[in-house]
Amino acid sequence: MKLWRKPLDSDKIKIIRGEIHIIKDRCKGCSFCVEYCPKEVLEMSEEFNAKGYHPPYVKKPDDCVECHLCEMLCPEFSIFVTVKKEDEKPVTVASGEEQT
Repeated sequence: MKLWRKPLDSDKIKIIRGEIHIIKDRCKGCSFCVEYCPKEVLEMSEEFNAKGYHPPYVKKPDDCVECHLCEMLCPEFSIFVTVKKEDEKPVTVASGEEQT
């Protein structure tokens, strides 16, 4: 999405990223999750699952914004989203201060 201006509070907002989990053997290949993903994170794979359907796979894992739309649309409950754990950055301490 292209914005015509930079939001004034863009430096204060942290976008939560999601991690998509797919239970491949439960999927029936309806592709609702792929069609309705606002960030086009998912794509249908060429492999078959145990039922003989093509399950989706995560094409762009870093673009997921944890909207849970794929999770809500899945009729077989074969997909769910969790919050992606960010690597914690070490806290820097200025000289002369003690770390508590």
